[in-house]
Amino acid sequence: MSGGGANAMWGGRFGRGPEAIMEAINASISYDKRLAPQDIAGSRAHAAMLAAQGIITEADAQAIDTGLQQVLAEIEAGDFAFSAALEDIHMNVESRLTQIIGPAAGRLHTARSRNDQVAVDFRLWVRDQCDTAIEGLTRLMRAFLVQAEAGADWVMPGFTHLQTAQPVTWGHHMLAYVEMLARDRGRFMDARARMNECPLGAAALAGTSFPIDRARTAAALGFDRPTANSLDSVSDRDFALEYLSAASICALHLSRFAEELVIWSSAQFRFVRLSDGFSTGSSIMPQKRNPDAAELLRAKIGRILGANIALMTVMKGLALTYSKDMQEDKEQVFDAADTLNLSLEVMEGMVRDMSANRDALEAAASSGFSTATDLADWLVRELGLPFREAHHVTGALVKMAEDAGCDLPELTLEAMQSVHQDITGAVFDVLGVHNSVASRTSYGGTAPENVRAQIVRWAEVLG
Repeated sequence: MSGGGANAMWGGRFGRGPEAIMEAINASISYDKRLAPQDIAGSRAHAAMLAAQGIITEADAQAIDTGLQQVLAEIEAGDFAFSAALEDIHMNVESRLTQIIGPAAGRLHTARSRNDQVAVDFRLWVRDQCDTAIEGLTRLMRAFLVQAEAGADWVMPGFTHLQTAQPVTWGHHMLAYVEMLARDRGRFMDARARMNECPLGAAALAGTSFPIDRARTAAALGFDRPTANSLDSVSDRDFALEYLSAASICALHLSRFAEELVIWSSAQFRFVRLSDGFSTGSSIMPQKRNPDAAELLRAKIGRILGANIALMTVMKGLALTYSKDMQEDKEQVFDAADTLNLSLEVMEGMVRDMSANRDALEAAASSGFSTATDLADWLVRELGLPFREAHHVTGALVKMAEDAGCDLPELTLEAMQSVHQDITGAVFDVLGVHNSVASRTSYGGTAPENVRAQIVRWAEVLG
């Protein structure tokens, strides 16, 4: 998008045009045309500032502004003819502006380079994508919150190693994703705040001798301030890397829940039923309901993480300032943003439409000796046993129940006392899964009262 190549728009230095193959590798208009709204916004702010500073006339600035609005209207209407010979969105816009208003268009590039031009365009675009991600995450968090409220006291198995560990509540499990997504949202907010500085006015790399007002253009484009170092302004893409890093972590979280949906919707689990809108059938097996949407979401992180690694690889060895390598910064980010935005929208739909099978959840929660830890805790609390001894006693009782083909609550008191004589009938008060989850009242625990309190808190946060 910057310097290099041969083009009639910048051409006095070169005696002949580029080879066709050079034009093919040099042109970026096939994808950077997405930056047209940002490019035109930046140009309008720049022209207004030039006029305010007396660098160009008010008449030229007005002609430029009117012409740029016409160019944008043509692009939005699909009536604009993009040209690969003009390399990029900047030159395409300027060429059409020249056709519309004549020589005054040539004054637009005063005190500006394509280096700071693309830096501000791309930063504006990525900033918009942060806003889109924040909005999508907020909607998805609300969807999880609805699920949590519906099943605040429904019991289900909590897993470690995908083995039944302890009973938890459905609401608690749903809120776990609200917490994850909240951190994702915070990362996009942080990234947005850090990138909200305006590089326009850094020019090619050293600033400009014209008396420009960078604070004016920064404010006009919604930035907090202008960037403080012209070299850094045109040479770094850490704002895009930070967006991709946040997107990668977010996609990881979506992939984890997608994996749970794949498992939970299977005939073996039957924890959830996905709606028809997010399931597909089999071409040969009529009984199948395939969680294809969840499986696709599970895979999307590959594209987003790949984009993150690709851009890091592009940037890792570049000496200051601008190099043409940096033209390779956009396609990965464009694809990652499209992928993330679609993923958030699809996941929101799946979460809103899915229905949990309360009976299957409770049946699974009651199996696999899920209250063994409650038994061990009771032995410590009521009998004063050291935890390691309580752990040993509980292990022996689990083995006894396993040998008998029953669960812990089904053992008789006499059987339990054969392992430890001081066990009393009060132990059965902690062995039921509902008793277990109700007892987990420590902050952040799974008790229904905790879950409902967290739901209230998040409802206030999300508005």
